[in-house]
Amino acid sequence: MKKVDTEMNDELRPEYDLKSLRVRKVGPKRKSFREQSIQLEPDVAAIFPDSESVNEALRFLIRITREHKPTFTGADSND
Repeated sequence: MKKVDTEMNDELRPEYDLKSLRVRKVGPKRKSFREQSIQLEPDVAAIFPDSESVNEALRFLIRITREHKPTFTGADSND
């Protein structure tokens, strides 16, 4: 086997260390830097056609849980 020469002859100055740069992925699986991304399990994702419908369902769930907060008497109560 031949040894592959990996040295590059370029005009960059030595202070530009390209090995320390992060590579940003391109395409649908890349992470966005401006918004959070949450991945749904496949069985849950099958129910919702898009992110808007997921948000609508979650907002509805938040609203009804706030409106119908259970009243607890306490676990140590013997009444």
